[in-house]
Amino acid sequence: MTLPAGGSAPAGASAPIGLFDSGVGGLSVWREIVRQLPSESTIYLADRAHVPYGNREAEEIRHFSVHITERLVEAGCKAVVVACNTASAVALHSLRRRFPGLPILGLEPAVKPAVALTRSGVVGVMATPATFQGELYRATVGRHAVDVRVVEQVCIGLAELVESGALDDPASDAELQRFLEPMLAAGADTIVLGCTHYPFVIEAIRRLVGPGLQVVDPAPAVARHLGQLLQREGLALPSGQGRHRFFTTGDPACFDRAAARLVSVQSASQPLAWRRSSGGELLLPMV
Repeated sequence: MTLPAGGSAPAGASAPIGLFDSGVGGLSVWREIVRQLPSESTIYLADRAHVPYGNREAEEIRHFSVHITERLVEAGCKAVVVACNTASAVALHSLRRRFPGLPILGLEPAVKPAVALTRSGVVGVMATPATFQGELYRATVGRHAVDVRVVEQVCIGLAELVESGALDDPASDAELQRFLEPMLAAGADTIVLGCTHYPFVIEAIRRLVGPGLQVVDPAPAVARHLGQLLQREGLALPSGQGRHRFFTTGDPACFDRAAARLVSVQSASQPLAWRRSSGGELLLPMV
């Protein structure tokens, strides 16, 4: 990849940013990165062969995350964003130890801004079981939620609804209402979206609950942090128009339809495959 005309940047700055998630949820983060950092190129990898991560064992999630990050490094990525709350909660520390020279960002549940916003003193968090069990989540709540009550709502099946595209029918509204009611009954006036799939139901939440509820999406803060990190590391690309490539371990046509529906991008994704070996599953290299 060559530097766009008129730009000037250190060697490596023109390399892409890698992002991965178990499916299309991480596109909520990708969308914000593209909006805030339009000159940056990206490689997005959706591990739809294993979606969702939220119901899987921690060791399994770490295994997937390591092999995906290896592929993104082989593809020349200058930084990696773990665009999945579950993988961030379970695997972020392991990834940073394994790839010490690589800038790696994860998603931390946005409890801190929610605490600043709440007037009732009750904050709801919507997330997967693995996110709630992760050390990252517990540490975040311990640091920032000392004086507020945090109501945790496990949302099993919500990521799958986003993956399937079934977001506007009465059955989906009923399922979403079922997740919202315990938090609202406890007095929550602010809700944290603790899974990258969930920003795609923000409008449905607002429609069901009304404007009085604050809903916190962490994606804008992640994009800002990434921009600051790239500047600090001398890896920011100052000008040009980014190029974007998409890979999936699932059906490319299915992913492409979801990307068009959720973020209005014509992705033309390329397939990747997991291969069984004596050491477990290995993700085949990108070509």
